[in-house]
Amino acid sequence: MNSFSVDVLGAIFAGALAEVISTVSGISPGVLSSDRDADFDDIIGLMSLNGAKSGIVFISAGEADMRLLCSRMTGVPKEDVTKADMDDALGEIVNMTAGNAKLRFSDAEYMFTLSLPFVISGKGMSIGAKKNSHVITKRLGNGEITLKLKVVY
Repeated sequence: MNSFSVDVLGAIFAGALAEVISTVSGISPGVLSSDRDADFDDIIGLMSLNGAKSGIVFISAGEADMRLLCSRMTGVPKEDVTKADMDDALGEIVNMTAGNAKLRFSDAEYMFTLSLPFVISGKGMSIGAKKNSHVITKRLGNGEITLKLKVVY
């Protein structure tokens, strides 16, 4: 990664996620921490970034946070939000975040294509990466919600 430092790449993806969340829900999250832990929350949206520099972007949230976020996105009361609604919303959020980040890269070295978004759910999930992989982790949120962003490349 010659043109962008890990901090700059982290800021690009965190900024993309914050902008998407603010746009679709009216909730304005900020970066709460940048820890490198491997644990994810209950629901994970992920998307492969394919190009000269390839990687995977993950966004995870707890069920209560996703229920609130989905309610804000759709206008459906929190108690009526279904698992399918939450999966669809998180898939769309990861898709929009990766697309937004893609637009923010001006250096052709970082141009990438996007896969279809995927959503997986479960308790206590972690994903390992090869020892020499770069890992960017940011926890974003405010008093209403918390999301975790992880980029592995």
